[in-house]
Amino acid sequence: MTHHRIALLSSGHQDFVTSMADLSIRGLPPGYVDGEFVFTRRGRQEADGSWTAVPEGRSIRYSAIVALGVATLEEDVQREALGGDSLHDLVGNLVKRLPEVKGLGDAALIAWAAAESGHADLDAALRRLAELDTGGQVFTVEASWALAALVAAGADVERARERVLGGLRDDRLYRHTLGEGSLVPWYRAHVGCFADQVYPLQALARLHAATGDAEALRAAEQVARGICDAQGPQGEWWWHYDARSGAVVEGYPVYSVHQLAMAPMALLDLADAGGTAYVQEIAAGLDWMIERPSMVLDELALTWRKEARADPRKIVRGARAAASRVHLGGALGVLDRVYPPTAVDRECRPYELGWLLYAWLTRCGQAS
Repeated sequence: MTHHRIALLSSGHQDFVTSMADLSIRGLPPGYVDGEFVFTRRGRQEADGSWTAVPEGRSIRYSAIVALGVATLEEDVQREALGGDSLHDLVGNLVKRLPEVKGLGDAALIAWAAAESGHADLDAALRRLAELDTGGQVFTVEASWALAALVAAGADVERARERVLGGLRDDRLYRHTLGEGSLVPWYRAHVGCFADQVYPLQALARLHAATGDAEALRAAEQVARGICDAQGPQGEWWWHYDARSGAVVEGYPVYSVHQLAMAPMALLDLADAGGTAYVQEIAAGLDWMIERPSMVLDELALTWRKEARADPRKIVRGARAAASRVHLGGALGVLDRVYPPTAVDRECRPYELGWLLYAWLTRCGQAS
């Protein structure tokens, strides 16, 4: 039976998403080592021109995101995705690591995974989250994960809710940080990336689904309309925005995870919560991937991470941020010719596959 989210799509898009979900399940075990996930599988081209993927590092954060994705699967498929381990094993390993976790975002994701998997140590995870949430300026993504975790746990959300809702202020979209401080330089203080839109949109949609919070729904709708209005002509979900106006500051890189998972995840959560269904925009984002078959390596069960400018020093990003800061809408179009988007980042991080499963196989407000 086709999941209700996938069923919203045309038959061709349904087939594509189903194949990508299958790829994700196959692609997770090669990155699973000793009860947690690697930071990345980095592409390496062999002498014959073929590609292999070399595991590198470890990541608590990515392990927690994968746990959320795997929680949407039937138990036997969970074990398939986790190399024979159970979801309880994975979440249990994450909870045990909480005393050494220092970041709000990591603690929030672990608590969220514990809530959605029904783990017995959820209360311990929520206590660690509270200990690390000390107030002051915070990254928008991490504040949003904290709100999503509290919603999933059925905990008190008031402080987290006010922080995320207050972050929009008079802006069209979210900035990179919430609250006053110096986490980002002055010339980028007005900029928000795509993740800074997706995660508050998701958390607010889930808050509305759980509690009927009308203000949360209005804010989620505002952000959803903002990113959809800015979507590129080929379905690109662009990377950096001027939060004041919603204008695109710098489009590249275009990330596979945005096209396949993060945009659908947030927008489908909004639809599940009773908000606008942006099915056309979701489909256009999928088309960007469908039209770039070289970005999907079925034999390695992964997707290449992004299409980017040949700009390793990120000159375009900084220049456009500064230009838009002092002159609303400044674009510096000449940089498109100097730094064309011709580079492909050949790696795949486990969270990209985890979010893909979560995007298409979960239901907003439904513990898996």
